[in-house]
Amino acid sequence: MASEKVRGSEKRRSSITAVPVLIISIILGVTLIWNKDEFKQTFIQRCQKFSGYNCQTIWDVFQQAFVNRDPCEVLPEAYDPLFVLVPLKAPCNTTVFWSETKAVVHDFTEKKDCFKTVEDFLLGSVLDDLVWCGKKGSNETFTTDCPEQCQKNPVRSFWKRVSVAFGGTACGNVTVMLNGSLPTPFNEASMFGSDVLKTFTSPKVKQLNVVLVTQENSVTNCTNESLGNLKMKLNKGIGYRCSEVSQSKIEWCASAPEKPCSLCW
Repeated sequence: MASEKVRGSEKRRSSITAVPVLIISIILGVTLIWNKDEFKQTFIQRCQKFSGYNCQTIWDVFQQAFVNRDPCEVLPEAYDPLFVLVPLKAPCNTTVFWSETKAVVHDFTEKKDCFKTVEDFLLGSVLDDLVWCGKKGSNETFTTDCPEQCQKNPVRSFWKRVSVAFGGTACGNVTVMLNGSLPTPFNEASMFGSDVLKTFTSPKVKQLNVVLVTQENSVTNCTNESLGNLKMKLNKGIGYRCSEVSQSKIEWCASAPEKPCSLCW
């Protein structure tokens, strides 16, 4: 009799333990589904802000680059069909690149339409600040447990591909905003330094304008050695100009609609 009571007590404890485990499993499953649905919804909603595109088709072609693949073996070229479907094209003298100055640049381009970053175009816009990957043997798009350290992960490969494509559209005077608070504002290992810069060719690109964004405590100026290296890396025939501009001036100019962009730096 006593042993039956013990067994009954153990069964109740097992049942009580199983309930929260089941609840947690359900919550995790719902969360994963929600994350996947939210990712696609964000993609489509951002895409729909650009007129003249079939956003479902763009989504389908985008997924083909990484679903059912090792998330550490997605090459930039895997996204080539996406760029055939949605080619990048920017008017001359309007392209602006950035390295470690994203917030400043985006605040400026949101308020002034004279310059455009890659994130102002459809493909850059729909995936800005998002994380995604696939897994071998699955046709799902995942937004969690995506590898970041491997060089050929889906996110890094996409931004490398789109940055190179955007660099290839640059013509006339091209601008890049660099961070004057860093001891080395031009990082040769950055995406701009290692991939984008070499896409600039003369006579298509006439001049590279470096805007060194400074603060009161900035540690570098236009004589910085890394900027000298940047100038040397430019393809022959491309001019070079560097301007030290305070972040406060850039923000002020962005908020003054009557000010032409040519006076911002």
